[in-house]
Amino acid sequence: PRPARTSITGPWRAIGPIAAIACDDLARPIALVLSDHIHSTTGVKPRIERSTLDRRQSRIVIELDSARSDLGDEGYALTIDSFVKLQAPTAHGLFNGLQTLRQLMDQGAIGNDANPSSLRLPACEIVDQPRFKWRGMHLDVSRHFMPVEFIKRYIDLLAYHKFNVFHWHLTDDQGWRIEIKRYPKLTSVGAWRDTLAGRYGGFYTQEEIRNVVAYAAERFVTIVPEIEMPGHSMAALAAYPDLSCTGGPFKVPATWGVFDDVYCAGNDETFEFLANVLDELCALFPGQYVHVGGDECPKARWKDCARCQARIANQKLDGEAGLQSWFMHRAGEILAARGKRMIGWDEILEGGLAPNATVMSWRGMDGGIAAAKEGHDVVMCPTSHCYFDYRQSHALGERGPIWAGVTDLEKVYSFEPMPGELDADLQRHVLGAQGNLWTEWMETPAHVEYMAFPRAIALSEVLWSSPERCDWPGFRERLGLHLKRMDAMDVNYRKPGV
Repeated sequence: PRPARTSITGPWRAIGPIAAIACDDLARPIALVLSDHIHSTTGVKPRIERSTLDRRQSRIVIELDSARSDLGDEGYALTIDSFVKLQAPTAHGLFNGLQTLRQLMDQGAIGNDANPSSLRLPACEIVDQPRFKWRGMHLDVSRHFMPVEFIKRYIDLLAYHKFNVFHWHLTDDQGWRIEIKRYPKLTSVGAWRDTLAGRYGGFYTQEEIRNVVAYAAERFVTIVPEIEMPGHSMAALAAYPDLSCTGGPFKVPATWGVFDDVYCAGNDETFEFLANVLDELCALFPGQYVHVGGDECPKARWKDCARCQARIANQKLDGEAGLQSWFMHRAGEILAARGKRMIGWDEILEGGLAPNATVMSWRGMDGGIAAAKEGHDVVMCPTSHCYFDYRQSHALGERGPIWAGVTDLEKVYSFEPMPGELDADLQRHVLGAQGNLWTEWMETPAHVEYMAFPRAIALSEVLWSSPERCDWPGFRERLGLHLKRMDAMDVNYRKPGV
C-alpha cells in the first residue's frame, strides 16, 4: 500500500552486512522476523541486541515508542539514512513498518545481484498509518478444501500486503471443515462428498486450528471464522438430519447452488446444537467476531413445517422473514453470552438487526448504508468490486461464473468503500472492506493465488491509503516492481493484460 507520507531524502545506497538489530524487549519479536528476512535476502543473519546506543554497528534500530500516539494503533515511522530506524507506538505498528521495510529490501535485492550480501535501500522518511481498521480477505474452504500449509501461506501473503483480517469460511452445503468434538459426525459425514472422481473432502482438527490461529496472531492477522446458518447447512444436516424440518435423510451435495433444506427454526434442539458448536468454536478463536452467514436462506421448508409455524405464532413474528430475523437474534444472543460479536451477510437486515450485529454488505453497498444509518458497524464487500471468484477478463479459459461478468484489476482499484451518502458521524461505522474468494471454480491453492493476485494488491492499497494517494496510472507503474517481488515468493498470480 502507498504510504500516507513519504519524503525521499537521498539516493539509493548500499548498507553493508548488518551485524546487529538493536531493539528493546517488546520489539524483539519484530526484530527476529526482520533478522530472518535479512538472512534469506543476503545470507547474513544479524544478531539481536537489547540496546539502541551503537547505531554504527547495529545499523537497524527498532523502537516501541508510546509517545508516538499520532500514529494510531497500526501506524509507524521509518527513517533510512546512514542507519535504519523504525518506530511505532504498538507492536502491530512495528509489524506494518516491517512489511514496508521488507518490500524496500526486496526491491533493492532485485537490482543487487552484484553484491547480494549488501542491502540497497533508498534514503527516505516515511510516516504511515491505515485508512481503515478492517482490511480483510476471505477464503471459502467448503467448496474446495485447502490444506493447512496453504492457509499459512495465504496468511503470510495477506500480512505482507498489510491485510489484518482473514475471514475463514469453514462450513457450507458442500462440506463442514472444522472438528467439533461433541458432534463427530460433522466431520466423519459432513466433511466428505461423493463426486464422479470419488470421495472428496477434508477438515481441520482443533489442534490444527489452534496452530493456524497462533500463526496468524504472530503476523497480526485476526481470523474471523464463519459457521453458516440457517441456510447453506446441508453438510451439517447430512450428519444430523433431525435438525432439519423434514428429518432427511440427506447427502452432502456435490453440486453448487442454494438448497431448500435448512436448519429447523422451530426445533429447540437446533439452538442447543448451535450453542454447543459455538462453545467449541469460540474457545478456538480469540477474536471478537464470529461470522454466522445468514445469506440465501430459502423459506420453503419453514412454510410447510408445523414447528416453524408454531414458532412464528408463539413469537408473534412477521411470517418466515420474521422467523429468520428471530433466528439470527438467537444466534447473536448465543455469541454475546460467550463474549463474541455477531457478523453476518446483509440478509441479516431482513426483519430487523440483532443488537450489536455487524453487517457484511455483499449485494452492493445499500445493505451497509442501511445498517450504518441504524447505528451498526459494517464491512463493505460488494460483488461488483470485491468478489475475486469473478473472472478477470473476457479471455477464453478464464474460469468463474459467466453470469457475473468481469472484475478486472482496474475495477478493483476504483473501489471506494466509503459511501458518499453517509455523513461524517455515520462514516465511523464503516470499518473497512474485504475481498472474497468463493472456491466453486478454484480446486487448488495455485488457482486461489491466481484469482487473488494481483487483485488483492489493488484492494490493499485502496484500504490502506487515502483516496488522494490512490491513482490508477501510478499504481499500474508501481505494480511491475511489486510483481517481481511476487515472482521471488513464487506466487502464481495472473499477469495483468494477458
